[in-house]
Amino acid sequence: MTTKQFSTAWVIGAGAWGTALATMCVRAGLQTTLWCRSAELADAITADRENKNYLPGHHLPDELLVTADLSGVTGGELLILATPAQATREVVAKLRRHISEPAPLIVTAKGLERDSNKFLTDVVQEGSGLQPFVLSGPSFAADVVAGLPTAITLAGEDTRQTSAIAHALSTRSFRIYVSADMKGVQIGGAVKNVLAIAVGICAGKGLGASAQAALLARSFAELRRLAEALGAQSETLFGLSGLGDLVLTSSSTQSRNFSLGVELGKGVDLQTILASRTAVSEGVHTAGVVCAIAAAHNIEMPVCEAVARIVSGSANVDDEIIQLMSRPLRAEHD
Repeated sequence: MTTKQFSTAWVIGAGAWGTALATMCVRAGLQTTLWCRSAELADAITADRENKNYLPGHHLPDELLVTADLSGVTGGELLILATPAQATREVVAKLRRHISEPAPLIVTAKGLERDSNKFLTDVVQEGSGLQPFVLSGPSFAADVVAGLPTAITLAGEDTRQTSAIAHALSTRSFRIYVSADMKGVQIGGAVKNVLAIAVGICAGKGLGASAQAALLARSFAELRRLAEALGAQSETLFGLSGLGDLVLTSSSTQSRNFSLGVELGKGVDLQTILASRTAVSEGVHTAGVVCAIAAAHNIEMPVCEAVARIVSGSANVDDEIIQLMSRPLRAEHD
């Protein structure tokens, strides 16, 4: 089979991450189009060469095309889906109406579908029949668009195609490692957002660096337990899309989920936090899904369960901290 060469890309979704990925595609030499949900945003980005709504302060390449019209997507050789996880099914259905030729679709949202508990790659295949890939790892949009060194993982079932896409998208500052473990990469990306909320709560409550380090370690143990139960490779969890992304997302207020946790720890109401933001904190929507999947496989995930109760409004932060610290003592690696 001949390895495909790519020259054009469409990035679907003009939030901070989609804007950064579109910029990266241009730098990689691809003719790139960024699709916005609203014509007003597309016009504003085109006029200002800046996404003031989601990624202010960063000049975008003059070569980047911006549109709110999906009809031209049929000419895209690479499709990069950068919409929120819970919008995946809706957006894929729109794409399907315009795509006449098969094209790789790269999923970049870090979440699970709330209503079905499904992986986003499964949602893509159900809704479009396109071949899905997953791009995930420790990466902030502002770092990528600024050209700072970043390394992430691209996973796909077709190893040659995955490698070809990685080479097409990589630059000197954006390094892509390849994997065949799509399930492991998706679990790492989805679960770490829930766990980052917990670590943020710990920081917001002022519980100290020792508590944060311990919570991060126990959080990683939960991620590994679930991933291994679902058939993911342990190497994936110790890599960029697992441990690497968890560490980044749990250690900086640039992280939407960590910063949301910090505000919860300070006593701010969840709805107040969400109302003040334009970007989505995926962990809020994913927490219940993660716990449902864990329960179905008899996997204990007390940190994720605590977060799920807090964001659902069925428990408060202080009570959950007491409950976590009162759990029976056990061997560390049980």
